[in-house]
Amino acid sequence: MSASSTVRRVGRPRAVERPRSELSPREEILTAAAELFTTHGYAATSTRAMAERAGIRQASIYHYFGGKEDILAELLESTVRPSLETARALTGGTPEQRLWELCYCDARLLCSGPHNLGALYLLPEVHTERFAAFRRMRDELKDTYGRLLAETSAGAALTPAERALRTDLLFALIEGVILIRRDAPGEMAADVLETLAAATADAALRLAGVPDGDLPGLRDTGRGPA
Repeated sequence: MSASSTVRRVGRPRAVERPRSELSPREEILTAAAELFTTHGYAATSTRAMAERAGIRQASIYHYFGGKEDILAELLESTVRPSLETARALTGGTPEQRLWELCYCDARLLCSGPHNLGALYLLPEVHTERFAAFRRMRDELKDTYGRLLAETSAGAALTPAERALRTDLLFALIEGVILIRRDAPGEMAADVLETLAAATADAALRLAGVPDGDLPGLRDTGRGPA
């Protein structure tokens, strides 16, 4: 028997051998959960099914997560956290440029990846106390949209009630890309993703009251890195 055949493997054994992945076990669990939650439904997905899809033992899931709710919370927060980080980093340019860039980056995030995670917003479980942190993050993002809108020339001319309504409409427009993804499942081609994100940002700025003639300049200066 060769020396190499007697070496013990270290770590948690896989239940099913799958092709080598660059993902960590934690990332594999999240990827498997994202696929199953968005295709079979959250309630219908067990930790056993997630483990089988990830190619690990069911008990190994609890090494990384407390349970199915923790996995859902992480997936939900991943749809908001990058946009919040983008919003906090927006310091230069005009308010209109910052608003366009946030709209563009947020729409792009919601349309990225192979699974439509935004569809999970509609789960009744999301309204329970376990997901309060996600709801706070989403509220913070919406408040940021409202603040940026108020700083624009058009937004400054609105009454507080008008601005609150316009913020609601603007935020709903951005999250409306979730419905577009529902009708076109799978990962979007890069050019389609780029076009959709830019068009969504344009539509949001029109809703904010920015003249059409200003949009080409906003696209040139407000677009984040591809």
